[in-house]
Amino acid sequence: MKTLLQIDFPYTGPFGADMVSAFSPLAESIAQESGLIWKMWTENPTTKEAGGIYLFVDHASAEEYLKMHTARLESFGVQGIRSRIFEVNTSLSRITNAPL
Repeated sequence: MKTLLQIDFPYTGPFGADMVSAFSPLAESIAQESGLIWKMWTENPTTKEAGGIYLFVDHASAEEYLKMHTARLESFGVQGIRSRIFEVNTSLSRITNAPL
């Protein structure tokens, strides 16, 4: 069953185009992760938060990625990491045009 992972954390920037410049190599690396279907990068300069919404082929892939990525973020000095994992109801999501 497809699994959605949500991660967010306090982040002071950069945002927008500067974030693209800073993190394109990381995005290329994330795109190669086992079990990843896609990631949407999230940012909110007003509340000083960033993170992502990820879709994985299964729960095990999401759990493994979360463990690795949390350790990576912590190695960058990021604290206050929040995460949630959800199973996707594919049938209802297709009705509402989810990119599955």
